[in-house]
Amino acid sequence: MKVSVFRKAHFNAAHRLHNPLWSDEKNKAVFGLCNNPNYHGHNYELEVRITGDIDPETGYVYDLGKLAKIVKEEIENRFDHKNLNLDTPEFRDLNPSAENIAVVIWRILRGCIEPEFDIQVRLYETPRNFVEFPA
Repeated sequence: MKVSVFRKAHFNAAHRLHNPLWSDEKNKAVFGLCNNPNYHGHNYELEVRITGDIDPETGYVYDLGKLAKIVKEEIENRFDHKNLNLDTPEFRDLNPSAENIAVVIWRILRGCIEPEFDIQVRLYETPRNFVEFPA
C-alpha cells in the first residue's frame, strides 16, 4: 500500500530569464519583464512529495524530520536569498525558469533520498503559477 507524505518549504531568490544565444530583442520578446538585466525576485513555495510503503515498525512512509533536514540543508540553504544566475553553480549555464528549478531540486533530492521512494517536486513561482516534476 503506497502512501505519500509532503514537506512544504520556501525560499526567496532572484533570477533573470535570458538566452545568451539570442538577441536582446528576442530575449525581451520571449521573456518580457523576466528578462530585466537587473534581475527580479520571487518568494518560491516548494512542496516535496515522497511516496512509498508504510514501514510496519514505525508507521512512517518517511521520517518527516529527516526530510525537513534534507530540504533545509540541500535546498533552502543553497537557494535562499541568492541570485540564481550569479550565486549558484546549478544555473550558471541553465536558464533558471521555474521548470528548470524544479528539475534541479528534484535531482538534488533524488541524490539524498533512498531509491525505493518516489519523489515529486511542486514549485510555486507565484500563487497562481507552479510546476511539477516529474509530471
